[in-house]
Amino acid sequence: MAAAVAISSTVKYGIIGVGMMGREHLINLHHLRTEGVAVVAIADPHVPSQQLALQLAQSFNWPLKVFSGHRELLESGLCDVLVVSTPNMTHYEILMDIINHPKPHHVLVEKPLCTTVAHCKEVVNAARKRQDILVQVGLEYRYMPSVAKLIEIVKGGNLGQVKMVAIREHRFPFLVKVNNWNRFNVNSGGTLVEKCCHFFDLMRLFAGANPVCVMASGAIDVNHKDEIYDGKVPDIIDNAYVIVEFDNGSRGMLDLCMFAEGSKNEQEISVVGDIGKGEAFVPESIVRFGTREKGRDGVHTLKAEDDRIKYDGLHHGSSYLEHLNFLSAVRAKGSQAPAVGLQDGLISVAIGVAAQLSIEKGRFVPITEVMD
Repeated sequence: MAAAVAISSTVKYGIIGVGMMGREHLINLHHLRTEGVAVVAIADPHVPSQQLALQLAQSFNWPLKVFSGHRELLESGLCDVLVVSTPNMTHYEILMDIINHPKPHHVLVEKPLCTTVAHCKEVVNAARKRQDILVQVGLEYRYMPSVAKLIEIVKGGNLGQVKMVAIREHRFPFLVKVNNWNRFNVNSGGTLVEKCCHFFDLMRLFAGANPVCVMASGAIDVNHKDEIYDGKVPDIIDNAYVIVEFDNGSRGMLDLCMFAEGSKNEQEISVVGDIGKGEAFVPESIVRFGTREKGRDGVHTLKAEDDRIKYDGLHHGSSYLEHLNFLSAVRAKGSQAPAVGLQDGLISVAIGVAAQLSIEKGRFVPITEVMD
């Protein structure tokens, strides 16, 4: 893969979509300025978001060109790298426009890659024809220090052959977004795509395998039931259990609750192999691991930290490390693939779509059903 984006000493970034997450990317990139990056342009049709991003950039002494749409930003030719952090349902069109544009731009796209499997597959196929660009998907939970440490422990063989992965996310309800786009499945892909693609990605990483079958149970039990937007009541689920079977015989389980503010940890991850067990806790950033042989008294507990992180932000430093990692791939000029590729993005969405379908239909859903 020969990345043909002409990279000067300063890598010039544009951010498409400067709502809460887009501004978070802006701050992370400001903390990476010593690595030779600059945000030079933003695109967003929502004027209040533009203004908030401009205020941030001014406080960083970063002059920005402001565009109301992504096409104008593309045509400007100002950027080497684009960050796509727009509402989920817009990713497909924006990505296709970037990939099909004559000038190559490397891309970091927020999760989920797209809201449907069909759109994800189109993006994957289009990107294959562009050997001159890199596309990384924003599944940054991999970089949270405690999760990264647990990945290291698992990949080091300390737990043996992984048999079970259990992930619990107990947290607060979805935040309010511009025009309340995230209150409806048609916009977000559904809670299990929007939020939980992170966890399906981690399950696949820990299991070292691909999904075969999904079964889920979930509902809207507490949140958003008294909200009405343009005469419509939100339809996004606020709690679910999801079981994923993998092609090597291992299983994953997600326990999601979005009305559990009374939790010490937002995420608790457990990986059990045939010789040991490991756990990661976020935001405590604690990792525990032990073997069957040594039992309870042999469990190690450690605090996971990463000295490279200069800004914790909304995701415990993982967005900072995600940018650092992607910048390294960009600078490698084709000799280094993005750490989280389009196939990872596609499969994480496919599991979420299968889980949503399983709830709707009340049955197991083979992954082939949503992939085909």
